[in-house]
Amino acid sequence: MTTIIAGISGAIGKALAERYLDDQAGQPLIGLCRHPDQVPEPIRGHESVTLLPWQANVPLSESVAERLQQALAPSGKVSNLIYAAGLLHDEQMFPEKRLEDLDPDSMARAFQVNCVGFGMLVQALAPGFRGQHLTRVAAISAKVGSISDNQFGGWYAYRCSKAALNMLVRNLSIELPRRYAPLTCVALHPGTTESPLSAPFGQSLAKLTVHRPEETARNLHDILGSLSEADNGRFISWDGTDLPW
Repeated sequence: MTTIIAGISGAIGKALAERYLDDQAGQPLIGLCRHPDQVPEPIRGHESVTLLPWQANVPLSESVAERLQQALAPSGKVSNLIYAAGLLHDEQMFPEKRLEDLDPDSMARAFQVNCVGFGMLVQALAPGFRGQHLTRVAAISAKVGSISDNQFGGWYAYRCSKAALNMLVRNLSIELPRRYAPLTCVALHPGTTESPLSAPFGQSLAKLTVHRPEETARNLHDILGSLSEADNGRFISWDGTDLPW
């Protein structure tokens, strides 16, 4: 059985990969990211790891889909699919503070990376969900994507795209178990984590509990390891509690 981590070059993706390699020695792990050569050597050179170039903000190419299937061929079964790719800011965009900051290109990019990329990846990998063992499909979402929890506004592109990701998870949690049981599909809030994504917000983070990537990976790994079919369709925080949609 194979674990797949999309966004393996990010802080959470790398830490999760290290956790799975330590915990499930010998089991294959496929990592997807924009630049596989930038993944740290302990992961990149591990005998159980296959790294493939992949971009969440462009359609999944036939060549990447074929290489995914080839990498899956030895085991034929996806045990864990973890979508850890995400976009909050980069050189071209930054979280909006007011309505006047809205930009259509930034909105579209956020939706592509934070939501659409997950759907296209599930579509490509779904045949590998068949089997007798439980398949865990998890998208790293964010508490700020909760509609009912939103009390501050702002961050339009990120909030809206994560809310869309949550709806995608809910949709998939209805369809996938009908076709590929046993399966559970969930959204996960990792908590605030030290990473390039959170780096520009140091002043605000001083008021929050901030986890190191390895702590976040441990929390998420424990949640994923405890999932059963009964957890299908949940929005789960890093501490195991449920979050409002």
